[in-house]
Amino acid sequence: MKDADPPLLAVALEYDGSQAPRVTAKGRHALAERIVELARRHDIPLQENEALAELLARVDLGEEIPENLYLAVAQVIAFAYHLSGKTPG
Repeated sequence: MKDADPPLLAVALEYDGSQAPRVTAKGRHALAERIVELARRHDIPLQENEALAELLARVDLGEEIPENLYLAVAQVIAFAYHLSGKTPG
């Protein structure tokens, strides 16, 4: 994400490798900016995908993502692993 473009929506996911990813934070405008700021501060990879973020924002906090989003989220997780130089277990 470009620094000059403040996010309108951000969704954070947690994935432990044993269960489906969970939505751990979501928000629009100022809250989205805060989520992105925290991710950057902790070297968490970011990926901009407005359509996927809109769908993930419909998931309740703490809930696993729905099965119909597994493939899209798996691609995001693979991207994050690649950026951090890790390989999935």
